Amino acid sequence: MVCEVSDVRAVSEIYIQSVCRVNFYRKETDMEFIVYEEEGAVGVITISREKALNALNSQVLDELDATLDAVDTDKIRCLILTGAGEKSFVAGADIGEMSTLTKAEGEAFGKKGNDVFRKIETFPIPVIAAVNGFALGGGCEISMSCDIRICSENALFGQPEAGLGITPGFGGTQRLARLVGAGMAKQMIYTARNIKADEALRIGLVNAVYPAEELMAAAKKMASGIAAQAPIAVRNCKKAINEGLQVDMDQAIVIEEKLFGDCFETEDQRAGMGNFLKKKDDPTKVKVVEFKNA
Repeated sequence: MVCEVSDVRAVSEIYIQSVCRVNFYRKETDMEFIVYEEEGAVGVITISREKALNALNSQVLDELDATLDAVDTDKIRCLILTGAGEKSFVAGADIGEMSTLTKAEGEAFGKKGNDVFRKIETFPIPVIAAVNGFALGGGCEISMSCDIRICSENALFGQPEAGLGITPGFGGTQRLARLVGAGMAKQMIYTARNIKADEALRIGLVNAVYPAEELMAAAKKMASGIAAQAPIAVRNCKKAINEGLQVDMDQAIVIEEKLFGDCFETEDQRAGMGNFLKKKDDPTKVKVVEFKNA
């Protein structure tokens, strides 16, 4: 949930008075640390607290929560989550804010982060983490709450909390073990050792690694590919995978059957299958069906 990088420590207690950046598509204009943009059916959420390496404090978490609530999921079919600048995705939770917390306050802060991260994890549409640099503590944890992680070659992942006298508190002990296996997760958490992009790829923490200058283009290409598929089907696939992983196989298959059946009698199912069944020389047959999300 926190970061061991020295320059994060130096700025973590500074309250950053940023210039508010308002996106044309947002109704709210009071976001200080979150920038939300839309490109067609893809939404891009940028955590923008660059002077603090995008460290997560209570305000950032509150703004991120409000941003997620404001996403129009009837229009937006995939989200990208990234950090401002080239150095850091999210360097961790704000140590300055946490350093004086009581036991009760620490638990409450953990719940605040977990509530937001769980909202990302269970968000109706897929979320891609474009990890551009440090993803330590809370940064690693928020990336793991996303459906897919891709990163830049300079990315650095880790859960350094044990070296600061605490445990991961935003889901790190749970999601890391599920993603890379209990043994590797325990090694990373117990030793507080950070890993580079190539090792993150090797152990399955990320799906792909790109040069820094190509990362966002790759994320947008992937997001556009997801957005081009039938939205109801994609949402049901996400729900089936997420919910199925929480139960045994017999129960998981029932979850899939229900969500599979739920896709039928929709306009998207009729359009997709109808187009597939058309003959090749049919002038109405298209390469890409324009699904209506209905």
